[in-house]
Amino acid sequence: MSYSAIVKSGAKLAVVPAALALLAAPALAHTGVDAHAGFASGIGHPFGGLDHLLAMVAVGLWAIQLNQNGSRHALWLLPLSFVAPMALGFLSGHAGLPLPGVELGIALSVLALGLVVAFAARPPLAVATVFAAVAAIFHGHAHGAEMPADGIAAAYAGGMVLATALLHGAGIAAARLAQRVSLPVLTRAAGAAVAVCGVVILVA
Repeated sequence: MSYSAIVKSGAKLAVVPAALALLAAPALAHTGVDAHAGFASGIGHPFGGLDHLLAMVAVGLWAIQLNQNGSRHALWLLPLSFVAPMALGFLSGHAGLPLPGVELGIALSVLALGLVVAFAARPPLAVATVFAAVAAIFHGHAHGAEMPADGIAAAYAGGMVLATALLHGAGIAAARLAQRVSLPVLTRAAGAAVAVCGVVILVA
């Protein structure tokens, strides 16, 4: 790949973290979902809150970094360690079970996931999966608590899981592209942007 092509690809990737940082302010609260929520609402909800979107993409970015460090199973195990606990958190939130500090936990998870990507942290995979699972419980609980009582829980949860997997995949694809253009620093820059958004969310 030519130098000019690398620069152009890098510039395109650099737009993403910059845009995320600019968009952080409007997405600091959860506004709920439409009545009669179903599969389509479940898919759309993670995309409607920037805090959720950032955390899920960051998991994909981190999976690539861990995979580079020799954790061969990170590409599927880290996303799975987010999706499964998120589903459990969703069920507890939908059932009305209390979870103290949900919004604080979500904001801290965005900040923390951004930082581990920004610093390319490479702990043992078991530690990383526990970290992701704890974050996921808060995100899932918020999703479940926001769903209307007359919504179709199974359909909504299915859409939410699919959207989460897609966002993990987007993070993986972005980090892969950064590798291909020999600019892995862009992945770390995206992590830094996520961390900045996490600080904005915490302050708000």
